[in-house]
Amino acid sequence: MFRQGDILLMPVAAEAVPERLVAAPRDERGRLVPALGEATGHAHAVPGAGTLLVRRGSDMPEFLHLPEGGRLVYEEHAAISLPKGWFRVVRQREYVPGSYARYVAD
Repeated sequence: MFRQGDILLMPVAAEAVPERLVAAPRDERGRLVPALGEATGHAHAVPGAGTLLVRRGSDMPEFLHLPEGGRLVYEEHAAISLPKGWFRVVRQREYVPGSYARYVAD
């Protein structure tokens, strides 16, 4: 497993990835962005080859495919080298009394 701030990437077998997912667009800098910091505007991003998958009608990333491996970069954390393969993208949540858990604001 690989963690960078509030993002967790868990290696999974290709067979575990649902077929109903679609490719997410890259950002204006050509990067795959599993999470954007709401407070800072910084992005957890993967430059280079790969695919970020989301459900139709959603912008919440669920899986990341890196056919050649890659790096997860973020302005406030050290870059993480990732091996080639498939990863489940998990965003950390925080408990808020009286409401549903929300994603941690970075």
